[in-house]
Amino acid sequence: MEFQKNDIVTVTIDDMGNEGEGIGKVDGFTLFVKDAVPGDKVEARIVKNKKNYAYARLEKVVVPSPFRVEPGCAFHRQCGGCQLQALSYERQLAFKQEKIRNSLIRIGGFAPEYVDKRMEPIVGMEEPFRYRNKAQYPVGADKDGNPVAGFYAGRTHSIVANTSCLLGAEENKFILNCILKYMYDNNVSAYDETAGTGLVRHVLIRKGFTSGEIMVCLVINYRGERFRSGKLQEEMALKEELKQGKRWKEKVQKGKARQENSQEGRICADIKQGTVFAEGRICVESSQGTAFSEGRACADSNQETAFSEGRICADIKRGTVFAEGRICAERNQGTVFWNGGKDRKGTDGNQDKNGAVEFLPNQEALISELMKIKGMTSVSVSINTRQTNVIMGEEIHTIWGRDTISDTIHMRDMRQADFPFTGRELTFQISPLSFYQVNPAQTEKLYSLALEYAGLTGQETVWDLYCGIGTISLFLAGSAKKVYGVEIIPPAVEDAKENAERNGIGNAEFIVGKAEEVLQETLCPPDVVVVDPPRKGCDRACLEAVLRVQPERIVYVSCDPATLARDLRMLCDGGYEVERVRGVDQFGMTVHVETVCLLSKLHSNQHIEVELRIDELDLTAAESKATYEEIKEYVLKEYGLKISNLYIAQVKRKCRIVERGNYNLPKSESSRQPKCPPEKEMAIIEALKHFGMIEK
Repeated sequence: MEFQKNDIVTVTIDDMGNEGEGIGKVDGFTLFVKDAVPGDKVEARIVKNKKNYAYARLEKVVVPSPFRVEPGCAFHRQCGGCQLQALSYERQLAFKQEKIRNSLIRIGGFAPEYVDKRMEPIVGMEEPFRYRNKAQYPVGADKDGNPVAGFYAGRTHSIVANTSCLLGAEENKFILNCILKYMYDNNVSAYDETAGTGLVRHVLIRKGFTSGEIMVCLVINYRGERFRSGKLQEEMALKEELKQGKRWKEKVQKGKARQENSQEGRICADIKQGTVFAEGRICVESSQGTAFSEGRACADSNQETAFSEGRICADIKRGTVFAEGRICAERNQGTVFWNGGKDRKGTDGNQDKNGAVEFLPNQEALISELMKIKGMTSVSVSINTRQTNVIMGEEIHTIWGRDTISDTIHMRDMRQADFPFTGRELTFQISPLSFYQVNPAQTEKLYSLALEYAGLTGQETVWDLYCGIGTISLFLAGSAKKVYGVEIIPPAVEDAKENAERNGIGNAEFIVGKAEEVLQETLCPPDVVVVDPPRKGCDRACLEAVLRVQPERIVYVSCDPATLARDLRMLCDGGYEVERVRGVDQFGMTVHVETVCLLSKLHSNQHIEVELRIDELDLTAAESKATYEEIKEYVLKEYGLKISNLYIAQVKRKCRIVERGNYNLPKSESSRQPKCPPEKEMAIIEALKHFGMIEK
């Protein structure tokens, strides 16, 4: 049967792809239907047609699956962030368990019975919503030019306006609405990534679920204006460019900046109720009148009158203003300092000796509203003026409160069914750029499981590779003789050292460098190695270094089953055996899953040496069973992936299938070639099995 684009077909969904799409067949023709779940009978519209398969859009659920549930979010289909929200949570866990299993079998090459013997039940959540302690919202404009925030629609950079994501903290909605209202009231432009103009690019929100502390960081396309050498620079000169010639109004809605009164080093800060000038002189306009002072002042306001010698205190309904070469405005949640001051905990602020910096038009208006939100601890800006998809800039400036927030992770006993707390806990300081797991409740289980798998008795030397800010390292330190954490990013290592000191841990040492280089130079060989790499998995050089030092046990914490399976195969080929595997659902409603795996070193006193000469083996029969085009067609049909001849050749070489004349090999040893991605490698292997070119 041939289908055309926009044809409506009725199909029963009997499987689910790695990205959460439903899979069904009509007369042998495969359909990939986004938002359909196994067990559904649906009507779907063909949107992209291929020879033996097609992609389709869900039009109507004719007969709902018993596993289908009503999604709680009205935007779940447009947003694409919650690929599994229409699937019951029990079935989500089953899908993720099977995803890990299939990866180990198909990509890792492990026998099904081998995997089944070692896999343990996935660790699910008590509550699969409102679990994220971090959210990053792109900011844009609607068709009327009004600021909006939300998430990108799947595979696009079109913003789906939604300030109330069900995966994030409750406070996120109020914070975003506060920022959007501020932008609207003060004519603050949203970033236009096509033109590279506009001010506010993203909003980062982090919350400590145990501490209740909240951090807000606005990513902006601007470096800020400084008030230097006795003269107030023109405020936000860049606005003229960003607004295409429309100058930012000097008079803002709830206060006015008086340039004529801000000469000779004075600082002007608009504070909603009036205007404050400082450096030995202050002018406070309020409903009660105006007070001026040189070295001494009294400003009557709604609350009280204060005097000081050499300092000025003016209570203005929302807080207190002090002046003696600097201004401090105390709000409901804390204290703000300008001109080289320190924050309320005494840590260094981000202002330099030359004067205060204003990064946002009338930024005090925004700060005063954000401070009303319970738990608000830090407000900062991240400078990112590059035209890039990278969200955060490298330059961070705190404009109110502390530079960091804190949070606490509790250790759990993973041997008991309900995973109770053990009484041990660790506290971490988190900055806007810190890597910190986004699901604190599940992180406690994930790290506690890694600790259990490590099997520490207090006598072991442990190396934690890809250690980040030291979260896993410090979990392990309480049960080990010595822990070494290795991380290539210097600021993360500094954070790790501070976290160790903060928690009173003296047997953890952190080193900047590549894992393979540090391990090669170490005089303290590890008993246990822990790796927690990014989604791309471990670097090959890192795995080779681990195999050289031969630890007794390896604990692998993975966020991608495909790269986990690839790396496990290399480790097992190097003399290790998989002992235990367990998934942890860190990301409810999505297709992503974390996995913890324990490997142990094989010990054998008997070896059999076998010499094989490849040139004596007759592999031409396997080579001739399918052409490159047939393999490509099969992979497209079954997996929806496009592959190149180069990728097929790479996988064939791995499978010891000889290429005639080696026409796909590089021309020289130093030639660089793209490596076949794990998901495509898995698909090619399945094609080779299908055509009988390798054993199933």
